[in-house]
Amino acid sequence: MEKSEVRTIGARKIETLLTALLIRANHVVSADQLVAEMWEGHVPRRSTASLHVNVSQLRKTVRRPGQDSPIVTRAAGYSLTLGDDELDLAEFQQLMRQAWTSAHARRHADAAAACERALGLWRGESDACFFGGPIANGFWAWFDESRLECLELMVESQLMLGRHRELVGLLFRLVAEHPLRESFHRQLMLALYRSERQADALRVYQVARDTLRRELGLEPCRALHEVHRAILAADVQLELLSAV
Repeated sequence: MEKSEVRTIGARKIETLLTALLIRANHVVSADQLVAEMWEGHVPRRSTASLHVNVSQLRKTVRRPGQDSPIVTRAAGYSLTLGDDELDLAEFQQLMRQAWTSAHARRHADAAAACERALGLWRGESDACFFGGPIANGFWAWFDESRLECLELMVESQLMLGRHRELVGLLFRLVAEHPLRESFHRQLMLALYRSERQADALRVYQVARDTLRRELGLEPCRALHEVHRAILAADVQLELLSAV
């Protein structure tokens, strides 16, 4: 398939089949796993025959002119063969490795840039992607967590670059979307304090503490508590405080 060519899949079963094969690209996915993925616990009597039909239809969709189908039949099931540069996931993981390496080396501009490129590969809302069986749901849970870790590292790197005022709006949105993720509360408090908004930073702590107590019966983590204490003391070390 040419890079400029876009093909869409309208059938839900074929879309689910492709999703499972992409997640396990270059590995064999058994017929039983694919059946469980496509019918989500409601397996029809002729599921094996239906699987073969769906695989055949998918092959027609992804076949490249003049090339063999990337979907290969194996003894135990099927495998989708892809090169390293054909899947955004591989690029996302490579960029995240680069970001962490740069962050640990205190090359914060490089770390932030790598995170931004990684996040730019993501299209759509993660909530819309949870469909299918164990393969798809397990992958989306892992990827959503990886995406949040990428956001945390990007924000942390940008804070180290003094971009606190630019981050306030983003962090308020992240706190609203992920109220139990204490790292976003901590980063928002730090961004607000460095933006000369000490009272707002303290209010963020109160909201975070109340939410954690109400939802989980827990007190804020040590990192969040220490930022709160440092703000109250107007600790000059806040200008250097970072989780990286």
